[in-house]
Amino acid sequence: MVTTDDIKRLREETGAGVMDSKRALEEANGDFERAKKIVREQGIAAAAKRAERETSQGLVEAYIHGVGRIGALVEVQCETDFVARTDTFKQLARDVAMQVAAMNPLAISPEDVPDDHVGKREDHALLTQSFIRDPGLTINDLVQSAIGQTGENIRVARFSRFELGTG
Repeated sequence: MVTTDDIKRLREETGAGVMDSKRALEEANGDFERAKKIVREQGIAAAAKRAERETSQGLVEAYIHGVGRIGALVEVQCETDFVARTDTFKQLARDVAMQVAAMNPLAISPEDVPDDHVGKREDHALLTQSFIRDPGLTINDLVQSAIGQTGENIRVARFSRFELGTG
């Protein structure tokens, strides 16, 4: 049996709507972790439908690490300025900027990583890196979740990282 507390908890952890949370919990027979996975998969499917929509709004977010030795700027785009002002979108931009500062990716996606770079392309691409705050998620998972929560196409357009003394 699905309780309102279960629905509330799933909504808080995933950002899914009430009915989507209820359906996922019912489909998972009350298994919370399975329900989270179902919600995530639904978000990915919804994001795929929105992938072709134009993203001409958004924001530029800055993150400065420590005592100012490392900094990152990221441009994250969405469809409307309304979504760009939401807490969900702002937190996504902040998380992406923090990831860039911490992990120093070479490109946004694996196909953009230079051929001559040593190691797996996925390790050096922002979207396929494990999120530093939750290694069970990738940055792409964060973007997909935000798409599911906002109902708009979202993309990381570009980034730049600065480190004192390396430039």
